[in-house]
Amino acid sequence: MAGAAAVFFAGAAVSLGSSWIVVSRIERVGSRLGVSEALLGLVSALAADAPEITSSVSALLQHHDAVGAGVVIGSNVLNLAALLGLGTVIAGAISLHRRVIVLEGAIAVWVALTCAVTVAGLVTPLVGFGLVLVVLVPYVALATFDRSRWWLRPDPSPLRRWLSRAIVEEELELRATVHPRRGRAQDTLVAVVALVAVVGASVLMERSAVRLGVRLHVPEIVVGAVVLAAVTSVPNAVAAVYWAKSGRGAAMLSTGFNSNALNVAAGLLLPAVFLGAGRASAQETVVVVWYVGLTAAVLAIAYRGRGLSRAAGWVIIGAYVAFVSVLTTLS
Repeated sequence: MAGAAAVFFAGAAVSLGSSWIVVSRIERVGSRLGVSEALLGLVSALAADAPEITSSVSALLQHHDAVGAGVVIGSNVLNLAALLGLGTVIAGAISLHRRVIVLEGAIAVWVALTCAVTVAGLVTPLVGFGLVLVVLVPYVALATFDRSRWWLRPDPSPLRRWLSRAIVEEELELRATVHPRRGRAQDTLVAVVALVAVVGASVLMERSAVRLGVRLHVPEIVVGAVVLAAVTSVPNAVAAVYWAKSGRGAAMLSTGFNSNALNVAAGLLLPAVFLGAGRASAQETVVVVWYVGLTAAVLAIAYRGRGLSRAAGWVIIGAYVAFVSVLTTLS
């Protein structure tokens, strides 16, 4: 047990530290290439998700389906509590553009519902992955496309005008948050080496966590959805504190929902396409239902109030505490 615990904490430290290096170097490379803030935010979210995604894939390869699903979906629930709940409590309140809430929220709800129906076995992982791509691909294209050209066309459609304004409003927030210095050639090599370190350390972390869970008689779903999810979500919690102090509300919203969508796509559905997905347990159902419900609740509160108050932040945090309590009780 002592050896497994040492490997777990060492793997967590290396994985989280290396993922921070990956994110910073990718941002620098993106800055050098002139990537838009919206696309840079997406790529950074994917890089920051490397520990969750790697831990999930490692668990699925070892046929620990509950751990794999738990770390992805549990991380998504914690992301909402850390980025929006904790961030709002620290900031006191955050203001959000309604267009950004609708754009990010529509994608977030679609991905969450797709995750739920796939875990429930109502659709195959391949179909679920395709449904997620239906919304992610256009969003990536919109973030990449030079939207200034839209205004050069005569009589732009209302939808095109609305989407352009939503992305512009999102980027106004991200521009003040994502401000890397111009990258150099060696930044790409550093990012690749750090990513390899993330993958290796995350695999060790996941396997040692499973061994500790077996020795301590902790259910796999708790190991994934609570323990591994908490450790791998530390960077998002740190980011929430930083952005909250800077008043970057839309950055917290965008990063949280983008991170969750990429977690589901790359950490759960895509691996399940090749490895298959087992029948969901009652505990896994609780995790995914909580994920869908909290996503919808956060969006409803944010849209009605054009942002989140400190009271709303405490409600979100309380919902996560209740989630952990219910899950551990049922397990």
